[in-house]
Formats: sequence, C-alpha cells, structure tokens
Amino acid sequence: MRLFQLGQKFVTSLLVSLLASALASPSLATEHKTVKQVFDPQSKNQIVLDIEAALARTQASQGIIPQWAAQEISANADIRFAPIDEIALEYKRVNHRMVALLNVWTRSMDNGAGEFVHFGATTVDIYDTALILQLKQAALLLIKDLREIELSMITLAKRHRDTPMIGRTLGQHALPITFGKKVSTWLGENRRNIERLQQVLARLERSGILKGAVGTYLGLGDQGVATEAGFVAELGLQPAYADDWHGSRDVLAEYASVLGIISKSFGRIGSELFLLQMTDIGETAERLAGSVVGSSTMPHKKNPKKPDALIHYSRVIPRLAEVVLDDMVNAFERDSTSRTSTTLADISLQAEQMLAVANDLIANLEVNSVAMRANIDKTNGLIMSQRATFALAAAIGKTTANALMHDIAVQALKENISLREAVEKDKTASKHLSSDQLDLLFDPTTYIGLAAEQVDQVIDEVSAKRKTD
Repeated sequence: MRLFQLGQKFVTSLLVSLLASALASPSLATEHKTVKQVFDPQSKNQIVLDIEAALARTQASQGIIPQWAAQEISANADIRFAPIDEIALEYKRVNHRMVALLNVWTRSMDNGAGEFVHFGATTVDIYDTALILQLKQAALLLIKDLREIELSMITLAKRHRDTPMIGRTLGQHALPITFGKKVSTWLGENRRNIERLQQVLARLERSGILKGAVGTYLGLGDQGVATEAGFVAELGLQPAYADDWHGSRDVLAEYASVLGIISKSFGRIGSELFLLQMTDIGETAERLAGSVVGSSTMPHKKNPKKPDALIHYSRVIPRLAEVVLDDMVNAFERDSTSRTSTTLADISLQAEQMLAVANDLIANLEVNSVAMRANIDKTNGLIMSQRATFALAAAIGKTTANALMHDIAVQALKENISLREAVEKDKTASKHLSSDQLDLLFDPTTYIGLAAEQVDQVIDEVSAKRKTD
C-alpha cells in the first residue's frame, strides 16, 4: 500500500511537472488566429495567468519562492481555474481587477501555493506586460494580413502590367500609364507599412516590464533587475528596456500611429477606387454578389461599398491614434495609463477589419480595360502633345516646339478636332512630321514610359523582402 502511494505521488508529480513545462511557453495558451480573439476578456485573463506563472518560475529559479509553489502556480495557470463570472462577482466585492482575479484563481491551488502568487509584483507591471503581449500578437497578425494583401497586389499588378490607362494629375488627364504601374505604388507603400509595423514590433518585444509601482524595483528586492530579465525571457520577449516606461508611452503611441498611417494608405486606395468606379469613369468595380442591392429606389446603381468602408476606416483609426498619442503626456511616474488599453484594443480591431475589407476588394477587383482605353481617347489626342513636342524639338528646338504645340492644342480645342488633325493643318508642324511619324506619335499605348518595367522592379523588390520576413 505504501509502495502504491509513493508510485501514485511520483506519477502525480511527473504530470504536474509536464503540465508546468507545457504551460511555460505563453504561446501555447495565447496564440490566436484573429486580433479579436487576442483582446477577448478570457484571452486577456489567460495572458495574465501566463505572466504570473512566468514570474513564479523566474523567482523559484532564483530561490525567492519555493520550486513546488512555482510548479503548482504554473500547473494551475489556466482560465478554467478562474471563471469569468466568479471574477465579476469578486470584483463587485473588492473593486480591483487584479485582486479579484487572483482571489478567484488562487482558490484552485493546494498547499498554500497561492501565497507565492504575484510575489513582490505590482498590478501595473502585470497588466502593462499583458498589453505588450497582446499588441505583439496583434502586430504579428496584422503583418500577416498585410502580407496576404501584398500577394493580392502582386497578382493584380502582374495581370495589368501592360494595361494602358490615363494617368491623372490634379484631377486632369495627364499622360498614359498602365494600371499595373498604379497598383505597384500601392504595393510599395504596403511593403513600407509592413516594415513600419515590424520596427514597432521590435520595440514591443523589449517592452515587457517588472520595475514596480514607481519603476525602482521596490518589492522585488536586490534581485529585481535579474528577476525582470528572467521574467521577460520566460514570456518569449527580448531583454527589457532599462528605463521605466510607465510614464513614457512612446512605443504604444508609435504602434497606434503606424496603424493610423496604414489606414491612410488604404484610405487612399479606397478613395481612388471609389472615383474610378464612378459612372463617368467606370475603369474599375468591386465584385459583388448578384443579390446585392445598390439602392432601394434606383435599381441600376452599383455603389462602391468596400472603397467607402476603407475611406471610413482611414478617418476613424487616426482619431483613435490621437487618443493614444495624447497619453504620452503623463504626470510624474505614472498617470492613469491603463485607460488607453481599451483604445489600443479598439484600434487593433478596427485595423483588422479594415485589412479584411481591403484584401477582399483588391483580390476580387474588376478592371475594365475597354473603359480605360476609351478614357485615354477622351481628349482627342491632346494627352500626346508632349510626345509631339519632343518630336518637333529635334527640328526646331524645344522652346519653339513647345510654344508651337501650345498654339496647335488651343486651335484643336477651338475647332473641336483631334490634336493630330490640328498638327496636320499646321504648316510648320506638318512640314517636319510625316504621316507615318504621326501614326506612331499618336498611339498612346506606345507612350507609357517605363511603367511596365517599374511594375517588374517593384514586384522583384517586394518578393525579395518577403523571403526575409
């Protein structure tokens, strides 16, 4: 009987150790597929338990608390032992979120292990570190979303590498480009946004904190710095910044600001696709299900739903970023800094929703190359005046050619004829430009510069960087 009890105790101890080892990696319990899951209240509580377990293991390794207590704490670091309804009831009693959580959670622990939970720590450290872990996960998920959009942009740019369209400046027809070239500008900007978020992620990785209420490690003893170092390592974070950032919220503000920049990038895309989908332009359209209704009273309308949504996100997300930026102005060692955690969660959720809309829009965008060509021809060849000027410059000089083509263009508008017809009617211009030359000069599809090559170059650059992400 005694042998059986010893064997049973050994097996129990082994199982506890294995479970503690498994839970030692916060990623086991806290990796999520969506940003919404990251900021779910239950997920947040799980992250807090992971953090408390990491602290216990670190302190046990330093001889600050017993090893058996750290094992018991780690083995119970699961939200099954901290029901959210019980926490809510406890909160009504104590009016303190950390105390309520710990009171409920430690009831599950044997042999008084609960006495060693949260040992020497302060609430702000635990919740600030929890926020950092949440933002780290959110940033990784948003980078993943941006990379998916990047693939959609690469596909779209390749498909329309050589699709001619009119380039517009200040709302006016300027010179021909290709639609692929336009998309390549989105692609380059999107890649820079990925890099911005990666740079913020690197700073989030160093923002785990265990410095105490006023940032001097009081409560943790002489081993405070070493405890913090082991603590962040247990959580899979990089070595913590030496300074106390409780009153310095620059990393959080940078995260929010980058999301604001990203939202403006997609606001630009949404705005342009909104305009390109106008009846009077009709060069692109979002793909919608046949059952989608554009208007309750005008059945013919096909309203731009996703472009409109992107414009809205580009207005909302920067406003949320402003709130986080304002939180940088803190008083003394720490102000009411925890309040912005809800704003950071909100801005992350808004960013996730925006990227889902953007990817669906870009991946399923309909491009009307016929309308693009028709729009190129709307000015009756006037957009080719630059090319004709350069051709004449070889014979009469650039300044003279420029002045002459200006007069010819004005005449074409007055007579409502094409620029080619006006050139042919002008004695000076027609003397230097043959009919065959005019055929080439007034073919807009052969006057797109290096647009196609630019598409290739941007795709190559982005593809190379994708390999190192």
